[in-house]
Amino acid sequence: MASQRPYSGLKVVEFANNAAGELVGKLFAQMGADVIKIEPPGGSPSRRIGPYLRDREDLEHSLTYWHYNVSKKSVVLDVLTESGRHRLTTLLGDADIFVFSGHLAEFRELGLSSELLTGLNPKLISIVITPFGLTGPWSELKSCDLVAFAASGVLANCGYDDHSIPPIRPTGNQTFHTAASFAHSAALLALIHRLSTGSGDFIDLAVHDAMAITVELANAYWFYPRVKIGRQTARLASPTQTAPAQFVCADGRHVVLVFILNEQKAWMIMLEWLDSHGLSMDLVDEAFLDPAYRQENFAHIHEVLEVFFLMIDAETAFREGQQRGMPIGAVYSPEEVLGIEHLRVREFFNEVDFADAASARTPGAPYRFSAFDERPPARSPRLGEHTSEVLPTAISVNR
Repeated sequence: MASQRPYSGLKVVEFANNAAGELVGKLFAQMGADVIKIEPPGGSPSRRIGPYLRDREDLEHSLTYWHYNVSKKSVVLDVLTESGRHRLTTLLGDADIFVFSGHLAEFRELGLSSELLTGLNPKLISIVITPFGLTGPWSELKSCDLVAFAASGVLANCGYDDHSIPPIRPTGNQTFHTAASFAHSAALLALIHRLSTGSGDFIDLAVHDAMAITVELANAYWFYPRVKIGRQTARLASPTQTAPAQFVCADGRHVVLVFILNEQKAWMIMLEWLDSHGLSMDLVDEAFLDPAYRQENFAHIHEVLEVFFLMIDAETAFREGQQRGMPIGAVYSPEEVLGIEHLRVREFFNEVDFADAASARTPGAPYRFSAFDERPPARSPRLGEHTSEVLPTAISVNR
């Protein structure tokens, strides 16, 4: 196995005011790039977002910061000063990739533009992630994760069958993560393009654009048959109501079962499973062999399934259903995921030593390379920890 990693030798400079840029930097760092995180004297915003280790609300104990910034180097620069901006452009002069995320006004504060960056380093690939892009009538508007969900159309599809209840925003910075995924893909394409041309690129990426094309079937239904879709509990939004997918089990936990009524093989497997527990009831009647009849009587089928799952616990339902080839899964809480045997065997979680010698399990990468070295991530850096290393002639804080 080679000691190199996919992005070994790449120098990435990150200036991130939200999770979008931090995640892009993390993706590069996890695959071997030298990621230099530029922080203001007071630290990046993520350092002030909880939860905190042992409730110590300071710049070095934010679990949010730890999560997004493993394997990076922290350099403190006051980019609002002339000397700070000069040091930033010096770093960019021999960088491969520059990642910025934040508001358009914050990008302008850096004194940067596509023309300046290209002139500074023709091979530089710049990725500028803003709420609504660098141009257009919305480019100056403020945004956040919730606003990005709402403005993109995605929020309208998230929530419950009862549409008198307002839409529900998914948690976990998903709009920023979506933008980061597109940004990383765009950077990879730009790197491939640079191999043949020798030229860098300037990528203007709007969180709004990234979200607006991830609205499940909404675009396709509206652009072609001009049909609106409606949100459904734990299911894809659809023009018509589809079968409920969540069931409560005997232990109070839930399972998700994707059951297509018109698939004959799936129906027969479901019948056998119910019968093995003595709960097939009248579903064995010959009439239910007709998919159309099953569709007409779905409410009754659903009632039988509800009774069935109330008789067994979620893990049993998950195991028995999967053994029969049914697409079923138990609904796990985040803390339960830590104990899943499958992830332990795959060594998905990594033990990382953070501040004050605190050891924590962190999620690993979702990929395995056969040709590259696999290493656990290094801890996230302390504020300005690498300033003297990266800028040996600079002081830690420029005022």
